Amino acid sequence: MSGQEMNLNIRYDAGKNVWDKMPDIYQQLEGWLGFGEGGSMGEVNIPYWFSFNENEKHILASVEPGGLHFSGFMNDEEWLIWSKKIKEIATNILGFKVGEIELGEVEG
Repeated sequence: MSGQEMNLNIRYDAGKNVWDKMPDIYQQLEGWLGFGEGGSMGEVNIPYWFSFNENEKHILASVEPGGLHFSGFMNDEEWLIWSKKIKEIATNILGFKVGEIELGEVEG
């Protein structure tokens, strides 16, 4: 397993019409655990997949100035499948192409 990261073009200043749909998107992804509750249950209000323990296979997301940031610890092949899936689901639900600006998947 190795560290993984991606930034999606879902901006921190996107409207309520975008952010209100994110929990539905998150729930459709493999490994969904919910939002952190503090202590051994992850950081409060941060979405988690697979584990709250960052030393185990996990994914978490945070809202950053550059977009919605995901980081995780998992096998490369599994990460590619998971990251492709969130982009597809988010694109369908949000109604715009969701992807990584850095990879040229969408325009900045």
